Amino acid sequence: MDVGELEGMLKESLQNNRYLIFIDDVWSKAAWEAIWSKLPSSNCGSRIIVTTRIDTVAKACSNYCDYYIHHMKPLDEKESDQLFRRKAFGSMTEDSCPEYLKGAMENILKKCGGLPLAIANIASLLASYTHPEGKKMWEIVGRSIGSQMDNNPTLEGMRQILTLSYDHLPHHLKACIMYLSIFPEDYVICKDRLLKRWIAEGLIPEKRGMTQMELAEAYFNELMSRSMIDRGTYIVTVYQWREETCRMHDMMLEVMVSKSLESNFVSLLGRQYEGMAYDRIRRLAIHGGVEATQESSSKKMTARRGIKAMTMKHVRSLSIFDTEAQNLLARLGEFMLLRVLDLEDCKGLQKEHMSHICRMYLLRFLSLKCSDIKVMPSRIGDLEHLQTLDVRQTQLTSLPETVTKLEKLEHLLFTTKDGNLMSGWILPQGINKMKALRQLNKAVVVSEEKVAEEIGDLDQLEDLCIYVDTRNKDMDQNVLEELAKSLSKMNSLQLLDIGNLGCDKWPFKRALHFLHQVKSPPQLLRYFRICGLIDQLPKWVGGLMNLTELVIAWTYVDGVQLFSDICKLPNLQRLTLGPYFIRHGQDMVARSSQSFPKLKELTLGYSPEVPEVYGFEKGCMPELETLVLQFDDQWKTTAGIEHLKNLKEVQISCVKEGALAAVVEVLEVENKNRLKSDREEIRVIVRS
Repeated sequence: MDVGELEGMLKESLQNNRYLIFIDDVWSKAAWEAIWSKLPSSNCGSRIIVTTRIDTVAKACSNYCDYYIHHMKPLDEKESDQLFRRKAFGSMTEDSCPEYLKGAMENILKKCGGLPLAIANIASLLASYTHPEGKKMWEIVGRSIGSQMDNNPTLEGMRQILTLSYDHLPHHLKACIMYLSIFPEDYVICKDRLLKRWIAEGLIPEKRGMTQMELAEAYFNELMSRSMIDRGTYIVTVYQWREETCRMHDMMLEVMVSKSLESNFVSLLGRQYEGMAYDRIRRLAIHGGVEATQESSSKKMTARRGIKAMTMKHVRSLSIFDTEAQNLLARLGEFMLLRVLDLEDCKGLQKEHMSHICRMYLLRFLSLKCSDIKVMPSRIGDLEHLQTLDVRQTQLTSLPETVTKLEKLEHLLFTTKDGNLMSGWILPQGINKMKALRQLNKAVVVSEEKVAEEIGDLDQLEDLCIYVDTRNKDMDQNVLEELAKSLSKMNSLQLLDIGNLGCDKWPFKRALHFLHQVKSPPQLLRYFRICGLIDQLPKWVGGLMNLTELVIAWTYVDGVQLFSDICKLPNLQRLTLGPYFIRHGQDMVARSSQSFPKLKELTLGYSPEVPEVYGFEKGCMPELETLVLQFDDQWKTTAGIEHLKNLKEVQISCVKEGALAAVVEVLEVENKNRLKSDREEIRVIVRS
């Protein structure tokens, strides 16, 4: 919506209501005044809380009355000491710091001036140098902080600390952290997307004994441990997969942008980078967010003219975060040397744009995720260097058979716009030519026995989402037998999502019995999702020692047998039991004799009619922290929640007031029975 529509929506929603609004990180008085002018005032006792790093903005937000301003104080000596010890030594106890480092630590803490981010960054930097030989490093760091923090514990002092953290990075990590300056401020970055881009940009070398993806993950974890990157939340996709996210602290991002622009590592346009000019562009990122006012429209036109005057022939990487960048899309034909093209969320992609993309022969990374692309040209098979093709949540319904020519492709990601689980790409013959494939979703194996056999030749495959089609007829048993043989060969699999299309349609077909024929199951599996009718879980599931997450739906298995198998999984942390996971006439009871020692999250999905009672016996799930109950329109009850002694959060989805009240009452009683010194109270989230 535009500003006018947003203003109307706010007034309609807030007028004559009492509201509390929190606005984080306001940088200018103009921005505050623009926000304030759009909020209705109706004398209902409403409140607005604003955070800012700038004193003049704070005064403007509080009508120049100091009474309403809360100044964040720096940490005191004790708090600073505890934070430093926890980050550097992993413990806050007095004896955690060796005697030979105490003097250096006190010197560093004095210069950090109680700034939490500064303390955390320096401590993380020195965490690898706690041995006696590392004392010299501590002293060097203490000296190189300089006098900046002694006299000026402000934003500039923080900047010096962050710059110091960057300066002490190993050379191979400096380019990786600078690369995050491509993304806009407060942008939530999917970790998987970032790592693949690092590889395509040539920032991750080849190392004997490790894949590039494994090495990229090691780099990422090292930056995370140094507090250079903030860990985000997990995004749960439509396939119940979890994508880890991250972001960069605003102050750290500012430092990285300065470093990147200074060394011509990236070129940024849009938002606060309007009007910037560059000579030779290597990595170009277009940031959106220009407001549709008369003044900003003029700035936008200036930016467009600036883009038009730029030479694109040297660009190796193009990222567009402006969803309305059609002017730049018209110039795609000029980007002939691109290695990375990221058009996630970009709108306006036409057939002629795809023609240009299919001529970018050096392309290694191509993301059209969440774009409005409708047809994938057959010439996509000419991109012989392509390593990643991401066309998830687009309007594509299939991919051309020519994708089998992409023999260097490692990651093939494809889902429909609505994320419909019951649709997918029919795998063509010749899939076995794609020997480099490590990630393949989502695929449908139909009646071709040859295709089922060829899948077994993809011995590098780590992630596989594959469904058989039983919607119109019974599956050819030869196809299923070949698929079982292929799965027996795939020793590298870490994620497997398998099921049958039409598993939710009557008459239900026992299409997944072929899983019993898998003779050598993939022992490295960490995630396993099974969606379809089967008489019982395959016996080999209980032997998956590395499995951390299991999702089951439409299986109609025996409840006792189900739990007796999966309780054998020693590292299972997340369990999702979806619709119709259990046969009619049974209750679901987690028994003391079937303990889940490491289970932290349990989701009991929407399942009409059965089971009526979710039961928990003493000691069944000693570490369970999160319980999700999706009752929706069903009348269900629970028994034994008091036995879940580590439970911290219960999420309930229910429209039956009686059922909801019964569960909440049990939780209230359990909260009262717990000792405050023992466990924190259970947090209940109700979605009706």
